[in-house]
Amino acid sequence: MLLHTLQHVPFEGLGSIETWARQKNATITRTRLFAAEPLPPLDQLDWLIVMGGPMSVGDEQDHPWLADEKRFIAEAIAAGKTVLGICLGAQLIASVLGAKVYPNRHKEIGWFPILNTDPQRFPALPPQLEAFHWHGDTFD
Repeated sequence: MLLHTLQHVPFEGLGSIETWARQKNATITRTRLFAAEPLPPLDQLDWLIVMGGPMSVGDEQDHPWLADEKRFIAEAIAAGKTVLGICLGAQLIASVLGAKVYPNRHKEIGWFPILNTDPQRFPALPPQLEAFHWHGDTFD
């Protein structure tokens, strides 16, 4: 398994995902977008993990690499790659798939459940887990 991560800020690493990926003998690579590293060719990855960050999907003026990143995510989805988004990453995926991303009525900060709605595709994940959230945007 070739797992590639898109990292928006230095302090947002893979965390527990890295432990899982190493147990699966995955080859892990990354693009540090904040450091202007280039995106890889799509044939060099099976999984794309899009990490979080304090910026929003519409902040292209402050973070011009967001435009290229969105195109890359859309191409990965179209190519049938497994794509997982964490926080900002989920918002970017939603955006490229045509969903509206906007400020949530209330910030979600704290421990909240996450449901595995596709256990056949994600058999390593439990049906439900508690995860720490810290975000102010949401999407349709």
